[in-house]
Amino acid sequence: MNLYLDLFLTFAKVGVCTFGGGYAMLPILQRELVENKGWTTEAELSDYFAIGQCTPGIIAVNTATFVGHKLRGPAGGVAATLGIVFPSVVIIMLIAAFLQNFADIPVVVHAFNGVRACVCALILSSVLRLRKSTVPDLPTGVIFALVLVLAAVGNFVELPVNTLWGRILGFLCSPVVLVVLAGAGGLLVRAAKGERK
Repeated sequence: MNLYLDLFLTFAKVGVCTFGGGYAMLPILQRELVENKGWTTEAELSDYFAIGQCTPGIIAVNTATFVGHKLRGPAGGVAATLGIVFPSVVIIMLIAAFLQNFADIPVVVHAFNGVRACVCALILSSVLRLRKSTVPDLPTGVIFALVLVLAAVGNFVELPVNTLWGRILGFLCSPVVLVVLAGAGGLLVRAAKGERK
């Protein structure tokens, strides 16, 4: 099969599972790209997730673009990106065309409540599956723990924005800042180990 068509169809299959947003796709991306197709390794996929998190757009779409570009350059990136967004566009157009007040239908409300619970389980499954390639040693584990604590503080603690410390902590808890600081921490760990690659 033509690789461009294979990219489109593979990512379209992932795109059908858009319920719950991009994060719900992560375990499906891992299964399709690493286990079934062998297009990328778990370590590379973790890197794509990290870069996709701090670049504009949805993480699953960004990951599709990166993988497609890796395999077939810009045209591969376009094929993979079109594949992952195509099902969403079709579903949204059908809902908009035929259903009024879709989100207010009781059956839909209950279905989405179930989907949210499923999404949490899928994300946890993806994290557990990728943990060995993402947190391979103690220094990386320390970075992970610090980022986890700061992210939890940013999401669950009401920070006093009228104080200097509150503003600094709020700045440090920003997802973009956390990604940049974690990347810098990884570079420092590598430099401390004397790795030049």
